[in-house]
Amino acid sequence: MLELLKKTGALLEGHFLLSSGKHSSRYVQCARLFEDPRVGDVVGKLLADKLRKYEVDIVVGPAMGGVILAYVVARELGVHAMFAERENGKMSLRRGFQILPDQKVAVVEDVVTTGRSVKEVMELVKEMGAHVVCVGSVVDRSAGRVNFATPYEYLVQLDLPVYEPHECPLCAEALPIVKPGSRYLEKNT
Repeated sequence: MLELLKKTGALLEGHFLLSSGKHSSRYVQCARLFEDPRVGDVVGKLLADKLRKYEVDIVVGPAMGGVILAYVVARELGVHAMFAERENGKMSLRRGFQILPDQKVAVVEDVVTTGRSVKEVMELVKEMGAHVVCVGSVVDRSAGRVNFATPYEYLVQLDLPVYEPHECPLCAEALPIVKPGSRYLEKNT
C-alpha cells in the first residue's frame, strides 16, 4: 500500500498545515488513489476483503474523504453505500439516505488521524438505532492512538512527523506552508 501511495502521488512531501492546526513535513492525499478508477477499485477491494467478516448491510463514509471509498467498498461487498456530510456544523445523512434500526454499518474513511469525522458518523449511526460493527480506512495516521471502541481495519499505518507550530523546524527554515485536504483549499506562503 505504501508503494501505491507513492506511485500515485498520494504521499506528499513539503510543509503542511493539518486540520488540527499542527504542522507536518508529509501529507497523505488519498484522493489521488481514486483519480484512476482501476487503482481505486484495487484499494476498495483490499479494504472490503478486511471488512467482509463483519457482514455489514451498509457502508457509510464522511464527506469528502469517505465518499468514493464507501462506494467502492460497498460495491465489492454487494451492499448499499452512503455518505454523511456536515449540515450546520453537524454530520447528517441527506439526499434521501436512510439507515434503519438494527442495520449493521461499516464506517470508512480515507485517512484517520484524530478520528473526529469517523466518530461523528458513528454517533449519527447510533442515533438512528443502527450498529457500527467496524471502521475501515486506507491509512491509519494515528499510529494506533485512535480508539473507536469497535474493530478497526486499515490498509497501512503511517507514523508521520507532526509539529506544534511554535516548534516546527520547517517554519524555522521559513518554508512556505500549504493547507491541503478537503477542509482547506487555499495555499499560504
